[in-house]
Amino acid sequence: MPNVYRDRIVKMLQHADYTPVKLAQLAKALGVESDAYPEFKAAFEELRRAGHVVIGGGNLVTLPSMAGQIVGTFRKNAKGFGFVVPLEANAHGDLFIPPDSTGDAMTGDTVLAKATRKGKRAGETRYTGEIIEVLERADNQFVGTLMRHPEAWIVQPDGSRFIEPIVVEDVAAKNAREKDKVVVEILSYPTEKYLARGVIIEVLGRAGQYDTEIQAAIRQFHLPGAFDEECVEQARSAAAAFGAEPGAEREDITDKMIVTIDPPDAKDFDDAISLETDTDGNWVLGVHIADVSHFIPAGSALDEEARLRGNSVYLPGKTIPMLPEVLSNGICSLQPDQPRFTKSVYITYDDAGKILHRRFANSIIRSKARLTYELADRILKGHTKGAKPEVIQLLGKMESLARRIEKRRTDDGMLHLDLPEPELDFDESGQVVDAHPADNSYPHTIIEMFMVEANDAVASLLDRLDVPFMRRIHPEPDALSIKNLSKLLRTMGFPMPRNPDRGAIQDLLDSVKDAERSLAVNLVVLRSFEKAQYAPLHIGHYALASTHYCHFTSPIRRYADLLVHRQLQFHLQDRMDTARQIAAGQDLAAVGKHITFTEQRAEDAERDLVAVLTLQMLSKRVGEELDCVVTGLAGFGLFVQSRKFGIEGLIKFEDLGPDKWQLNKPAQCVVGERSGQEVHLGQPMHVRIVSVNVPGRQLNLAPVTLLGEGRGKSRRESDRKPRRNARKSARKPQTKKKRHK
Repeated sequence: MPNVYRDRIVKMLQHADYTPVKLAQLAKALGVESDAYPEFKAAFEELRRAGHVVIGGGNLVTLPSMAGQIVGTFRKNAKGFGFVVPLEANAHGDLFIPPDSTGDAMTGDTVLAKATRKGKRAGETRYTGEIIEVLERADNQFVGTLMRHPEAWIVQPDGSRFIEPIVVEDVAAKNAREKDKVVVEILSYPTEKYLARGVIIEVLGRAGQYDTEIQAAIRQFHLPGAFDEECVEQARSAAAAFGAEPGAEREDITDKMIVTIDPPDAKDFDDAISLETDTDGNWVLGVHIADVSHFIPAGSALDEEARLRGNSVYLPGKTIPMLPEVLSNGICSLQPDQPRFTKSVYITYDDAGKILHRRFANSIIRSKARLTYELADRILKGHTKGAKPEVIQLLGKMESLARRIEKRRTDDGMLHLDLPEPELDFDESGQVVDAHPADNSYPHTIIEMFMVEANDAVASLLDRLDVPFMRRIHPEPDALSIKNLSKLLRTMGFPMPRNPDRGAIQDLLDSVKDAERSLAVNLVVLRSFEKAQYAPLHIGHYALASTHYCHFTSPIRRYADLLVHRQLQFHLQDRMDTARQIAAGQDLAAVGKHITFTEQRAEDAERDLVAVLTLQMLSKRVGEELDCVVTGLAGFGLFVQSRKFGIEGLIKFEDLGPDKWQLNKPAQCVVGERSGQEVHLGQPMHVRIVSVNVPGRQLNLAPVTLLGEGRGKSRRESDRKPRRNARKSARKPQTKKKRHK
């Protein structure tokens, strides 16, 4: 059964605003096309037979009610209570677990819990739970900082997944010192009364040092380490056997004007560009991609290792490659003035950027220039000193064609989110000292448009050939997500139709471009979308407005692209029957799920390490001021994001100003009870740094000018009484826990 349909059905039914509907209406709300309906219905029937969904009175589709016992993932709060997120969704949702019923469960554990009815509230049955058994531990090893507590040595874990200290003994066995970053293995798990106990199994170095934090991120996110000898030897043999002769099946285009454009610190150049005109005056774009599949046979040791890794991981100052560097930075990388094997996609366009023809070939190229985005931008802006005339001419043509392609795709409904990310500035010791806006000049868009076109072209070809392949899918938002997006944007003051289409979303994004609330609006739109993923299911890519889409242009760093290259090779060899036979024996759905996970893991690791390095810098700047924008509202405070550093911080209600602050969820604002002053999403706010907790990834802030000191001017008066939520608090480390009352 397609996991994508199963997950989308369950997610739709879990919506707080979901009203039971019939199956055909559910399919329509999920945007299922008529030709995909049989597959959707089959997925639903499997869910129904397994008891995961039910058809009630009037043939209306709902989730089952909560059973007496449920299996789920435990999520613990700093105050001691927690929630079990059921593995199989139910009509009630998450199960509340009181502090005295959590047992020795830790955040992330898979547990068996007993659910007990506790009456009704607002017409809904209330449940409370008790954890009966921990079925599977999420992890038994954690990364943290060693600290000396008056009662014992403790390790304070990094991050927010497991927040309680771990008591450790025999610290001298590993020569660990206070403030070392260590890996600790759990010996006994926490209970209501006692903290967890563990043993140090590895000392990573002094907390706060760059190399130490890199190693901590690798351990914490279980990132891959060095390649084994078999993989290294296979890569060396492939490199040694490489010959620059094109052969009969490979077009020799080493004399063509071909360039690469990449970031200044890039080493794995996997895409190059040529652009010519044909005898009819039409554009002929050549996208030339490193032919990694030529060097890595399917099923080989290196192929299996690449599949397990899924992708390269890019951390600040360090890359963990998917392939050994003798390949990734060597014979596969399209380095200037070096003969390199490629797979080429040729796309012919008319003057308006409309596609007239596509062609595919194996080729050998010799890049004539290695450009950075910054250098390409300077040349396009007229700063051409030292640049070759043929490079100047090519870049001008590339910009002209890219703008035509961008317009065509925008007219088709392509959405562009403006979410700038800062780049960190490091000193010689690896410490972050500042940040600057990442380069977003037009050469980035040029390469993006060309890569999207090549990906689209290959996916369209494989679709026509009717062969299963790994797609990059981005489902269309369901009807309730779009409705909730519209509702939230209207509360922010933006006129939106109740069911906005692509055009309405495009108009909104255009209207806030470079405005104060641009970041908040773009984040709201992003959060309403599902994440793109890898799967063989024919769903298309919503954000790119592509009916057919896959990843083809980065086989050095993404396993999905390598799989697609192999399918394209079968086409170039006229062996599509073989391709179908091989694809039939592959579990592409399982591979897609795995590489989607490794992609998310890499993003999480990068985001976490950037946060650590940034917080370390800000911990030395307590009291300094930051320009921020409100990006989130909660029952205990506001989340704001620094415009310069990109990091998010919390303003607790007690730090907001001298008033009683409450969240007005329907109006999506925070309101001062006495002053009437309101704070809304997207509102700019000048703040000062109150405190920094690096291990807990917490940045606490307060407005420079306190709010609520007088009657505030609000855009609207609330007509509903806000609901009060409990504020978070962290328990101080201690070897024996205090009993919760």
